[in-house]
Amino acid sequence: MTEIRNHARTARPGTRVAPARRRPMSRRTFAIILILPALLVFAAVIGYPFIQSLISGFFQGSLLNDERTFVGLDNVVGMVTTGSFWAMVAQTGIFVVLSTLGALLLALALALALNTRISGAGFWRTTFLIPWIVPGVVVSFLWSWIFNTNYGLLNTVVGALGGPQETNWLNDPGLAMAAIIIAKIWHSFPWMAVLLMAAMQSIPAETHDAAAVDGARGWRKQVHIILPQIKAAIALTVLLELIWGLQHFEIPYVMTGGGPVGSTTTLSIGLYKQAFTNYDLGQAGAIGVAWTVIMAVLAIFYAVYSIREEKASR
Repeated sequence: MTEIRNHARTARPGTRVAPARRRPMSRRTFAIILILPALLVFAAVIGYPFIQSLISGFFQGSLLNDERTFVGLDNVVGMVTTGSFWAMVAQTGIFVVLSTLGALLLALALALALNTRISGAGFWRTTFLIPWIVPGVVVSFLWSWIFNTNYGLLNTVVGALGGPQETNWLNDPGLAMAAIIIAKIWHSFPWMAVLLMAAMQSIPAETHDAAAVDGARGWRKQVHIILPQIKAAIALTVLLELIWGLQHFEIPYVMTGGGPVGSTTTLSIGLYKQAFTNYDLGQAGAIGVAWTVIMAVLAIFYAVYSIREEKASR
């Protein structure tokens, strides 16, 4: 500022003084300005209700009235000391892990097949995306019809092959869990295949040429060349599917409602029933607290993995 004033004093009469240049906006400030609207919407639509639901876990209250009594950790302690909670955790783990592994195997097979010079690859890529595009509720009703005891497609096929025609797939504790896992696999594997196929197509052509020179072809090339190159994409895909599987609600709820006898009740269904069937906001909030802790552990793994991958790519 002093230099501008001195320049103005020493300038000749009639000479135009150049205005001071504005300091350019830093990249960090520009990024904050771009992110701020989304953060405000997130805080209003998701953040505030989420925090309120967690706070309810430290109170004794009902959805039917506004009376609340602070009980501290009593709801959480009482919940984790009951066998029903750990049964929900175990059933959630079975559902998430098996559906993720099944979807990963199908996605790998599909991605490897579509990554080759198969005829009509574009058509097959579009076709296999249909299960992912279909809403989860529609998928649930579709598979409920397939597993229906009286007129389901599965019993019809099994009967045509000489097997029993009236298997209660959704009314048997073991079979019901298998049914919702199959439905979840069918709904999830297409998007996983898309990510894995994108990773395969990013492999340099030099790698394929070197494999051809070394005589690596067929399944040996896929196992020893392709899969090691996309292990980072596989890890990321599995981690994302685990996180989304823990949040999944519609397929188990629509197909079985958490039954029979609670055999398919996951954490999401348990929270919903406590809040909107038993009207117990305290127990629902306690489940939400425990659920958040589990999700936070996976989120930390995801963040650490992303940071490491970003540093390794530099």
